[in-house]
Amino acid sequence: MTIPPTLAAPDLSSENGATGAEVAVRQERLLLRTMPIASFGISVLWGSIGSIFLAVQLQTLSPGNKVGSLALAIGIGAFGTMLAGPIAGTLSDRTRTRIGGRAPWMIGGLVATIAAMAFMAFATSTVGLIAAYTVVMIASNFVGSPLIAHIPDRVPPERRGIFSSLSGLGTIIGAIVGQTAGAVFAGAIPFGYLVVAAIFSIAVSVFLIVNARQSNVGVPREHYALSDLLRTFWVNPVKNPDFFWAFVGRMLIVTGYYLVSALELYILQDYIGLGEDAVNQVPVVGGCVLVGIVISTIISGPLSDKVGRRKVFIFIASALMAVSILTPFVWPTLTGFLVFGFISGFGFGAYNAVDYALITQVLPSSAHAGRDLGIINISGNLPQTFGAAAAGLIVTAFGYAALFPIAALIVLVGAVAIVPIRSVR
Repeated sequence: MTIPPTLAAPDLSSENGATGAEVAVRQERLLLRTMPIASFGISVLWGSIGSIFLAVQLQTLSPGNKVGSLALAIGIGAFGTMLAGPIAGTLSDRTRTRIGGRAPWMIGGLVATIAAMAFMAFATSTVGLIAAYTVVMIASNFVGSPLIAHIPDRVPPERRGIFSSLSGLGTIIGAIVGQTAGAVFAGAIPFGYLVVAAIFSIAVSVFLIVNARQSNVGVPREHYALSDLLRTFWVNPVKNPDFFWAFVGRMLIVTGYYLVSALELYILQDYIGLGEDAVNQVPVVGGCVLVGIVISTIISGPLSDKVGRRKVFIFIASALMAVSILTPFVWPTLTGFLVFGFISGFGFGAYNAVDYALITQVLPSSAHAGRDLGIINISGNLPQTFGAAAAGLIVTAFGYAALFPIAALIVLVGAVAIVPIRSVR
C-alpha cells in the first residue's frame, strides 16, 4: 500500500541497515501487537463509565429519575462524540510535528480524559457529573479517532481483516473488563476511576511509545480554511455510495446491539428481577459475552482475509445478534440473559472483526483517512452512547419488554443496508 504523502513519515528507507520494505513489515507487526492494547484501554474506560459508574452515580444523585438522567447524560455525551470524532481525525490528518500527525492529538486527548475522569470521580451534582462525562467522551475520541486511522495509513487492504479482528477483540474484551471493573468498584467509585484511568493511560502510552513516528514537518498539506470545518462532517453519498451504506449499516447494527447492552444493569435489576444482586451478575454476563467474542473473533477476521469476502460474515453475525437480542424477550430469566450474552458476544465479535476491514476499503480518500474514519466512528461510538438514551425513552414509554424486538429489527435492517455496497464483496 502506498501511504498518502500527507501522512507519510519522511525517511523510512533504512533502520539499522534494513531496507524500506523490511522496516515497513517490522512497523506493521508492532502496530498489530499494540493497536489491540490501545483499543482495550479505551474500551475499558467506556465500558466502566458508561455501563456502571455513571449509572450508579446517577442512582445516588438522582434516585427518582435514574433512567431519565442516564438517558440525558448519555445523549449529551453522544452529541459531543459526534462532533469530536471527525474533528479529531481531520486535525490529525493535517498536523505536522516532530512526532507525526496522530500522536499529538492522542496525547492531548489522553491528558484531558484523565482530568475529566478525576472530576467525575468526586462529582456531587447531576449537572457536574454530566458535564464531566461529556468532556470524557469528547477527549477520548481525540485518542480513538487518530488511533484507528493508523490502519489505512500503514496496513495494506489484504491484511486489514486481521487488524480489524484483533483491534475489535481488544475493544470488546475491554468493554467486558470495564463492566467487570465497574461492578467490582461500584461501592468505591473514586478508587474505581483511579484503576480505570491507570489502565487507559498505560494502554495508550504503550501504543504511542512503540509506534512513535518520525517528524512529518514540511510534508505538504492542502490549503484549509475555517469554512472547511463544516465539510469535516460531510461525505457526499452520491459520489461515495459505498461509504454511505457502510456508515448506515454500522450505525443501525451497533444501535440495535447497544439498545439492550446500554441498560444491562437496569434490565437485570428491574426486568429480570435481580434487584441489588444485579451488579454482581454483570461480570457473569460479561464472561459469557467474552467466551463468544473470543471464539468468533479468532475465526472470522483471518477467514475473511483468506476468502476475500466481508459482507457474508456481516450478514451471518447480524442474524446471530438479532436472535440473541430476542432471547431475553422470550426467556426473561438470568439463564436466558446469560444465553443472550454468549450468542450476542459471538455475533458482535464476528461482526466487529470484519466490519472495520470493510470500512477501510470504502474510504473516499486515503489522504483524508483520519477525517473519514472519524465520520465512520460516529456510526460506532454514537450508538454506544445514544443507545442508552434511546433505550431510556423506549423503556419509559413502553416498558423493558419492548426493547428486545425493536433492537433486533434495527440490527437486521442494518445488515440489509450494506447490500448495495459494490466495491467490497
